[in-house]
Amino acid sequence: MKKRAWLTLEDGTVFEGESFGADGELIGEVVFTTSMTGFQETLTDSNYIGQIVVQTFPLAGCPGTNSHDDLSDYGGAAGLVAREYSEIASNFRCEETIDEFMKKRGIIGLCGIDTRKLTRILRSKGTINGIISGTEPAQEVTAETLSKLKTYSPDITLISGTETVTHEAENAKYNVALLDYGHRKSIVTLFNKLGCNVTVIPFTETINPADYDGIILSNGAGNPAECADEIEAVKALVAAKIPLFGIGLGHQLLALANGGTTAKPGHGHRGANIPVIDLGAESGRTFITAQNHGYVVMSIPESVGKITHINANDKTCEAISYKNIPALSVQFVPSEEGGVNSTAYLAEKFIELMQSVKN
Repeated sequence: MKKRAWLTLEDGTVFEGESFGADGELIGEVVFTTSMTGFQETLTDSNYIGQIVVQTFPLAGCPGTNSHDDLSDYGGAAGLVAREYSEIASNFRCEETIDEFMKKRGIIGLCGIDTRKLTRILRSKGTINGIISGTEPAQEVTAETLSKLKTYSPDITLISGTETVTHEAENAKYNVALLDYGHRKSIVTLFNKLGCNVTVIPFTETINPADYDGIILSNGAGNPAECADEIEAVKALVAAKIPLFGIGLGHQLLALANGGTTAKPGHGHRGANIPVIDLGAESGRTFITAQNHGYVVMSIPESVGKITHINANDKTCEAISYKNIPALSVQFVPSEEGGVNSTAYLAEKFIELMQSVKN
């Protein structure tokens, strides 16, 4: 028998539904994603750590889950809200249902609510806090609960592995370091395909630039402006004049290390259909990208860097090319596969940058 559960928002709105996945109570930031597929990737994306993710697509879990599609080894979303979840799974790669997967990972789920109404609230009010609970709230949400929600601040700390690990490529031409703030596995796969040995290094470790042809600053969760120690570490890498490629949080830290600014833009960008415009004269094209972040680069000094890509919806910065240092950065993770519609060309530009410095 399914258990009743409730989602209470800090504005006092209450949604009644049914629980699935792990049992328990959860408070966190409520965000939404427009992805129609990839719920397993969402649940294992380290950028979602500490957050309750609402799926705008009404059904989750049809293909089930498997042991190969996790985006990260570090965990992801703390909670999932869906209009409906599939209790059975039908896919030749399926190993577990979404319910089984979430129970094992301690991820709390809520279904059977009006997710369209909830998304409209998040779009108009921005990211707000909420609590999923199996205890029925009072007729009127108590002042104590509202105060708890309004004053809640997620404790999101940077994460990484504890050991340095090298992933070797066939016929490798370059050795690159991946400074790990909670990286996606696809970054390693992409650069292995491009002929790079990738050494994943915990962000707490010091990198010797002389050991590598280039350094990748990985994606990760949290407010970049609060990462004072990490910004100073990036400044040291900038001073070393080694080729740098920032991705996600790494893109934001690189901007802050070079006099840029960042901010939290309302409800953020989360989904698999985010349009990005390449402003370059050679392209001028729009690419559909997968993104998951709550902060963006707001500005970069003109003397330092040039914004090369913007979000087609809100015109925020999506990529930067630096002028006086061998560096570039991008807000989203470039796609693994090549082709005319792929954003892998951004990673290829980093390869070209390393080659030019090497020569």
